Amino acid sequence: MIYDFERPIIELEEKIAELQRFAREKGIDLSNEIDNLEKRARELKKNIYGQLSPWQKVLIARHPARPNTLDYINLLCTDFIELHGDRCFGDDPAVIGGIARFRGQAVTVIGHLKGHDTKENLARNFGMAHPEGYRKALRLMQQAEKFNRPVLAFIDTPGAYPGMGAEERGQAYAIARCIAGMLMLRVPVISVILGEGGSGGALAFASGDRILMQEHAIFSVISPEAYATILWKDVTRCRDAAEVMKITAQDLFAYQLVDEVIPEPLGGAHRDKNEAARLVGEAIARHLKELRSYPTDELLKQRHDRFRRIGPEYLPGNNIT
Repeated sequence: MIYDFERPIIELEEKIAELQRFAREKGIDLSNEIDNLEKRARELKKNIYGQLSPWQKVLIARHPARPNTLDYINLLCTDFIELHGDRCFGDDPAVIGGIARFRGQAVTVIGHLKGHDTKENLARNFGMAHPEGYRKALRLMQQAEKFNRPVLAFIDTPGAYPGMGAEERGQAYAIARCIAGMLMLRVPVISVILGEGGSGGALAFASGDRILMQEHAIFSVISPEAYATILWKDVTRCRDAAEVMKITAQDLFAYQLVDEVIPEPLGGAHRDKNEAARLVGEAIARHLKELRSYPTDELLKQRHDRFRRIGPEYLPGNNIT
C-alpha cells in the first residue's frame, strides 16, 4: 500500500534501485549518482515525515505492513508460550497473550493482534476483541500477579468488537473488569500503543504504570470517521476530525496523557521492523527497571495518583484534586 504523501519517496527509491541494478548488470560505476539520489531520498523523508498531518499519522498507524503485537513479541522476547482461553466461553484470536522472557526477565505479555493481510485480519477479526479476549487478558494479568511477573500490554485495535454476540456476552463489563483489574495489579504494568488505540477496546489495556506510544500511533475514544459522522453528519470530513481530536502521540504527550513518545525509524515502523522493535525495547527496559525499584505499595499509590491527575488541570474552573 502506498499513500499519496509517500509516492515521491517510493518513486525516488525505485529510481535508485533501477540505477543499482543497471550498474550491476553493465559493470558501470554509478556510485556518485546513486549516493546523490540516496541523499535526496533521506532529505525528502525527513521533510515529509517531519510534517505529517494528524490524518496522515492515522494512515500510517493503520498501515497493513506495520509491525503487530506478535511481531514485537518475537523480536523483543524469547521463550514465548502462548496461553489460550478465558475459562468461561472460549478463546479470542484478536487478543494474544502468554509468558515470555524479556531481556532474561520473566514477563507476561498481552495485546491486540491484527493481521498483515485480509486472510489474517479475518482470522483475527481485525484486532477487535470479544469479551472472551478481555477475560483472557485479565486471567493472564492475575496469573502474572500470582507469580510476580511484570505485565507488558501492547495496544493496536480500532476498538472492541461491537457485534450482537459480543454485547450479549457482556462486552462493556469485560472491558470494565479489565481496566479495574489492571489498575489494582500488584506488579509493574507497561502499556505500549503500537498503532491504533481506539475506544474502550484500547482503554482495557491502557491502565498501566506507564503508557508509552510510538511516534506515529494514535489514541482516541472514537475514530475520526465516526467523529465526523456523528458531529458533522459527513464522513468525508474525517481529516478535519483528526485535526481537532488531538489523537497523535505528540498531542497526548503534551497533555501528559502518555509518558513517552517512542521514536520510529524514518518513514514509519513498517519500513524497518527490527529498528522499531529495538527502540520499543529500549523504552520498555528503561521504564521497567525504574518500576521494579518501587515497593508494591508505592507502585500502587503512584499508579492511582497518575490516573487521578488526568483531566482536572485542563478543565477551566475545575478544582478537583
